[in-house]
Amino acid sequence: MARKTKTVESDKGYNINVTGRHVQVTDSMKDYAIDKISKIERFSDRIIDVTVTMDIQKLDHRVDIVLKVNHWTIKSSATTNQMYASIDQAVHKLERQQRRYRTRIQDHQAKGLAVVDMNVNVFQRPEDLTAEINDEIEAENRRQEIEAYRPHHIVSKETRPLKTLTPEEAVIKMELSRDKFLIFRSEDDRKLKVIYRRSDENYGIIEPEA
Repeated sequence: MARKTKTVESDKGYNINVTGRHVQVTDSMKDYAIDKISKIERFSDRIIDVTVTMDIQKLDHRVDIVLKVNHWTIKSSATTNQMYASIDQAVHKLERQQRRYRTRIQDHQAKGLAVVDMNVNVFQRPEDLTAEINDEIEAENRRQEIEAYRPHHIVSKETRPLKTLTPEEAVIKMELSRDKFLIFRSEDDRKLKVIYRRSDENYGIIEPEA
């Protein structure tokens, strides 16, 4: 089912986008989500927009909310057997994150530390060369193709902000964004570090610069 999006501008000056996936989102569902989001206490003057995605898979009614504020992205998700209940839970989680991190985010923004853009190379996924082979000729062709297989090549370039953070702030940003890893410059020793999410949900920090 094709997605249908409704975008409105809140009375606080940022856009709220409501999108449906595998579900026909009614005006009532959209208005309910927009009303709930609009009532969240604003904790920054730099909220860019909010995206709400509703999805139904069998009996699971899932709601994903992504709030973009300055260089931060806060994500919240909830799944129940009723869409309105999922909206309530997702908004509640967003409010809980807001209360938990409001002071720390404002403290970090008040430092006024410089942000450097990092270049990111995006590699294209290789073509599938493992088609079924029915005879010896095709098997030989496949062997030659594997030998001549080309390395990955860059298809586009992006930039990511290289921020100066303390380890505690890096952990906060990981919890807010739910990313797998983050490269940052340590505020303590000015060296590059990589924080990553472990399988046990704890965090490890790699120090590539000795």
